[in-house]
Amino acid sequence: MQSKLFSTNYSLQVQGRLLDLSQPVVMGILNVTPDSFYDGNLYGRKDQIQEQAGKMLQEGAAIIDIGGYSSRPGALHIAEEEEISRVMPAIEAVLERYPDAILSVDTFRSGVARAAVQAGVSMVNDISAGTLDERMAETVASLKVPYLAMHMRGTPQSMQQESHYDDLIGEIIAYFHERLARFQSLGIRDIAIDPGFGFAKTIHQNYELLKNLQELQLLGRPVVAGLSRKSMIWKTLGVTAAQALNGTTALHMVALGKGANILRVHDVLQACDCIRLWQHLHPFQQKQVSHEA
Repeated sequence: MQSKLFSTNYSLQVQGRLLDLSQPVVMGILNVTPDSFYDGNLYGRKDQIQEQAGKMLQEGAAIIDIGGYSSRPGALHIAEEEEISRVMPAIEAVLERYPDAILSVDTFRSGVARAAVQAGVSMVNDISAGTLDERMAETVASLKVPYLAMHMRGTPQSMQQESHYDDLIGEIIAYFHERLARFQSLGIRDIAIDPGFGFAKTIHQNYELLKNLQELQLLGRPVVAGLSRKSMIWKTLGVTAAQALNGTTALHMVALGKGANILRVHDVLQACDCIRLWQHLHPFQQKQVSHEA
């Protein structure tokens, strides 16, 4: 009998709606932080937030991911109260203008997750997969929302010193095997996994991970690829994050070929174009959608 842990599920139940991931979708990044590595301090006002959210939705984003804590290497640590004070006005602003939008909150704190979901957010995106807040998994289970769980080590402040692996892919799979078992034991049914490009990984390791991304399909969960404008691109090309869109698009095509279900991006239009072209290359490569309750 096939283990339920490894049964394939290419959909997420989002507040009574089925988000079909049998074909890839785009998650647009909306950071309301002053110090994010690429778009920090761009969306501080209500009108800026609404304009950017509308632009992403018009360009084809299936999800908008709102974050108030910068997780770039070496970013300053902020209190939970400050994080809440950043994300709540953004959530309210987007839902005021676009009440049907599927929003995600990018946080590793259970208190922020609870406040965001109570304000209308539909899923939780946690860079630590519950390892930085022992209450997170239980909170997500009680909120009954999808959980996007990422692989990392340490904290955003220490992760770059924790990039030694004896078997990079094997250790990431083992990490998710353990985390998925815990999440499912708590009753969390809708889970996607993110291997964490740039989080406790060197540039070389990021490319090794991308090259072997298809191995994560063994876990039977939708895979999120967060490659957008990261240093593995701009440092390799000798440019800046602002000049890394072309490189991002190139690696998005690779990620799609390796089985990525969700592209988490700053540039929605270009990512959607990439998916459309990939679909023309693979017109019959549609995965089976699970309609589990």
